[in-house]
Amino acid sequence: MDNVVTLIVLVLVVLFVVTIVIRTIRIVPQATAVIVERLGRYSRTLDAGLHFLVPFIDKVRANVDLREQVVSFPPQPVITSDNLVVSIDTVIYYQPTDPKSATYEIANYIQGIEQLTVTTLRNVIGSLDLEQTLTSRDQINGQLRGVLDDATGRWGIRVNRVELKAIDPPASVQDSMEKQMRAERDRRAAILNAEGLKQSQILTAEGEKQSQILRAEGQAQAAILKSQGEAKAITQVFDAIHRGDPDPKLLAYQYLQTLPQIARGDANKVWIVPSELNDALKGFGSMFSAHGGADGGAGGAGGDGDAPRRRADREDAPHDTGLPDVVLEDPAEALKRAREEAAGATRDAEGATRLGKDE
Repeated sequence: MDNVVTLIVLVLVVLFVVTIVIRTIRIVPQATAVIVERLGRYSRTLDAGLHFLVPFIDKVRANVDLREQVVSFPPQPVITSDNLVVSIDTVIYYQPTDPKSATYEIANYIQGIEQLTVTTLRNVIGSLDLEQTLTSRDQINGQLRGVLDDATGRWGIRVNRVELKAIDPPASVQDSMEKQMRAERDRRAAILNAEGLKQSQILTAEGEKQSQILRAEGQAQAAILKSQGEAKAITQVFDAIHRGDPDPKLLAYQYLQTLPQIARGDANKVWIVPSELNDALKGFGSMFSAHGGADGGAGGAGGDGDAPRRRADREDAPHDTGLPDVVLEDPAEALKRAREEAAGATRDAEGATRLGKDE
């Protein structure tokens, strides 16, 4: 029996010693502060490391986490200045800076921060309309942080950042905003389409203008070259005719050959014989009479024995066609001159247009 009692006493002593050791030794983790009270009053704040307490006299009141904390508050209904109710979610980033104040100045600093955030948010949003509320998040965050930092400073809490997580207007207002945004996008799309069409038409008009200018330049160059060729051909033909020295008999014969071509065609119902036809026929008849007289003698009155001699004299003598010498102009110079004339005409037309607008 005595052994049992001794064993029980020994176990109780061991338990008492273990309890004393546990109450005496306190290991505080990093970034944690421990508030210690002695006989019910604040004694000291334990930092990270190993500490010794007086058993049954010193008591740990609270463990305060010194790291930055993040807390998200549920949506709160807030009324704007234009009497619209919006729901706003907030996120608070805070950090305890004074563990003693955070323990003794307020019973629950998280709840205090939440309620202070709600009241401050209602005051700030109440002075803004819906559009300002949706577009002034940074301003609202700054105002909330300033008010919360001032109020929580005596609690030993520093508010580092305040964010509006979501701003939800009423469903009817959201539908109206979506319609407004859709109409704005349609308007911008119409403006862009009109600008694109305008640019397209401008470019098309510029292309047509350049095309017409180039076509006109080509036609001008072709006309110049054609006229120069025709002038050269006329000069050569006239020169050949002058060198050939045709007599009236040959001209009368050519005239008679041309008459059937004049009368040819279904549209030529009536054609007029010119008065020169009689002279041509007379010349043609004299040609035959000259050939008849030539049988009797080469020096007859109707003969034309002097014609070869006159032709030879004209070929030997320098001839004058009576036409000015044709000098072919360089196509590049002609084209440059045509462009200058076209540019001058364009400037005159634009000046006339501006003058008409000014009047």
